[in-house]
This record gives sequence, C-alpha cells and structure tokens, in this order.
Amino acid sequence: MDLENQKRVKEFAEKFGAENVIVVFGAAEGEAAGLAAETVTLGDPTYAGPLTGVSLGLEVYHICEDAIKDEVDAGVYDDQISMMEMVLDVEDIVKEMDAIRSQL
Repeated sequence: MDLENQKRVKEFAEKFGAENVIVVFGAAEGEAAGLAAETVTLGDPTYAGPLTGVSLGLEVYHICEDAIKDEVDAGVYDDQISMMEMVLDVEDIVKEMDAIRSQL
C-alpha cells in the first residue's frame, strides 16, 4: 500500500472512528492483499509510511470475498469484477485475508 493511501486510511479512521471504517482491497494476488490488509490492521510492516507503529485494527476484505460480493449489486459486480475474478486465485486471497483477520 503506497504512502498516500496509508495517509488517507489513517485520516478516515481518525475522522470516522476505526469501528466505522471497512477497507476493501482489489489486489490481484493473495500476498499483496495480505500485506495491504496487515498495514491497515496491525501497522506498516515496512516501517516506511504513516501507519508505521499504528495499529488501526480496521476490518479488511477483498472485493472477491463472499461477504463483500453479496453486498454489491449483482449487475455491477458482473460488469466490473467478474472477469478479474475468473483469473484470480480467490482461494489464496481469501486465505490471506482470513489470516490477517484472525490476528485482530
């Protein structure tokens, strides 16, 4: 997750309260999604950005997870996500996201 996005997420959590913020990722690989999820939950593991040492504990999901997929209009999901979903290793992504959520 780049430094600007870390800053934005931190500002949203401060403004709205961490309990009111959910972060939805769209990374193409489980490892990338997991690293970004770790950044906004436990803090920046690279010690390079605004979330270094900041544990926001935010709820995190990937757009291809059923919990989010079920909340999106089916037509919109089909138009915007379904093609991507067909080429992703969704099981790996879900495994990574579950691993991060289990640490909260």
